[in-house]
Amino acid sequence: MASQPNAPEGHGAARLRAARWATRGQFLLFGFVSGVWGVHIPSVKAHYGLDARALSVALWALAVGAVLCLTVAGSIVSRLGARAAAVSAGLLMCAALAVVLVPTGFAALIGLVLVLGSALALFDVAINAEASVLEAESGKKVMSGFHGMFSLGGMAGAALAALLIQAGVPAALQLVTAAAVAAALGAVASNFMLPVPVGAATPGPGMGVPRGALATLGLLAAVGLLAEAAIYDWSVLYLQEEVGATPALAALGFASFSAAMAATRFAGDRLRTRFSAARLLTGSALLAAVAMATVLMARQPLVALVGLALVGVGLANVVPVLFIAASRVPGTTPAHAIAAVSSVGYLGMVAGPPLVGGIAQASSLTWGLGVVVAGALVLAWGARRIPQ
Repeated sequence: MASQPNAPEGHGAARLRAARWATRGQFLLFGFVSGVWGVHIPSVKAHYGLDARALSVALWALAVGAVLCLTVAGSIVSRLGARAAAVSAGLLMCAALAVVLVPTGFAALIGLVLVLGSALALFDVAINAEASVLEAESGKKVMSGFHGMFSLGGMAGAALAALLIQAGVPAALQLVTAAAVAAALGAVASNFMLPVPVGAATPGPGMGVPRGALATLGLLAAVGLLAEAAIYDWSVLYLQEEVGATPALAALGFASFSAAMAATRFAGDRLRTRFSAARLLTGSALLAAVAMATVLMARQPLVALVGLALVGVGLANVVPVLFIAASRVPGTTPAHAIAAVSSVGYLGMVAGPPLVGGIAQASSLTWGLGVVVAGALVLAWGARRIPQ
């Protein structure tokens, strides 16, 4: 994409700068909510008295809600614009999070996680669409930094939850407070997002079913996001139940993963300058595979903290590298290419946690999290297929 020294006629430089900061804030909040949810999956398990199979069903419901929403999310964002879609989805996402520990029946839990999954998916599409518009209009590389903000938010949410757990604050109160703060800040940030409907700002053919290079990139994104989501949803429970870590230490394991991922994503542009996309993804994926295998074999809390951080380093730039490669595929606009890869990649994100749960029920959570090792090895093998 060619550099544009001056802001486009529709939006001045100050307006674009404000929109970039607002979108950074939305990615941060998305990560924060995801981090709080990830840390409190054991709270959900305990509150509803679930075994691994029932918890897997609940996570499947989250996945089903997200997939169903993805069939219409593009149309919703194009019709309402990223700003309005982000506000609506953000409020719904926070409301579902706030009350997830209020009911006691399993059916009510399934309904709530269906709503939560749908809202998370719509919010994800909305803010990524806004990011692609900002990158297209300003000519500046911003996608990696935006995803860094997501990881930073995940770290902050997990670290805060760890502190509150250590302080003995009830889980239900934590979720209500975190959701209220996130909803308020998200609504404020949305005021500075671009008001132009995404469909109007990014002309081009409909996304359709990805083919060729976009299909390859989408499948690689699905593998990477499968591994990432497995860590988000199961690492805390793994550290508690199979490594013997305390709840607070287990939450810090999740935080170390998120922190390392955030730091590496913020360095992503420099890494891409030094290494080709294929070499960067190959080396990063091999690091993630070795680190996760070490965590699963050592079964020691401190080794797990360091190992999960290295897994975060290895997986950090998978999505930004693939999105940037997609934006260079000829025959489509960068925004539509990124949306196509995202749609396939998101299936990996929602399929990962239930897959881990199914393997855990049949064998153990250690074997379940082996999908992270397998996924990283697939990424290393497939990196050579990234368009240069």
